[in-house]
Amino acid sequence: EIFYELYCNEYQLEKVLLIDEYDGDDTASMEDNNTSCFNYRPVEGTSSLSKHALGLAIDINPFYNPYITYNKDGSEKVSPANASAYADRAASFPYKIDEDDLCYQLFKEHGFIWGGHWNSCKDYQHFQKVVE
Repeated sequence: EIFYELYCNEYQLEKVLLIDEYDGDDTASMEDNNTSCFNYRPVEGTSSLSKHALGLAIDINPFYNPYITYNKDGSEKVSPANASAYADRAASFPYKIDEDDLCYQLFKEHGFIWGGHWNSCKDYQHFQKVVE
């Protein structure tokens, strides 16, 4: 239903390829702005399975909606690294997901949480289904 609405509204997804096209490499997929969902992998730096491994998460246009972590010294780490220009969410650019974006609104309406709302990091590409 979400993707049907996105399609009907001509919402732009630059690429939607299986993660297999990137040999399961999440970073390579993000660098190529590939929208992806299932990827059986742990959360980076842990042994815990990612919500992607459980089929509960999707990353939309990840190059333009990077994953950002904050270091104790106040600096940022942007992933993918070559997407640092898109860490500034006040800027206007194509593919940007924010609260005014149709993609954000549809996923929220269907019970997903958005990584752009997280406090300890920001994962602007990430939508995750909450299951009880």
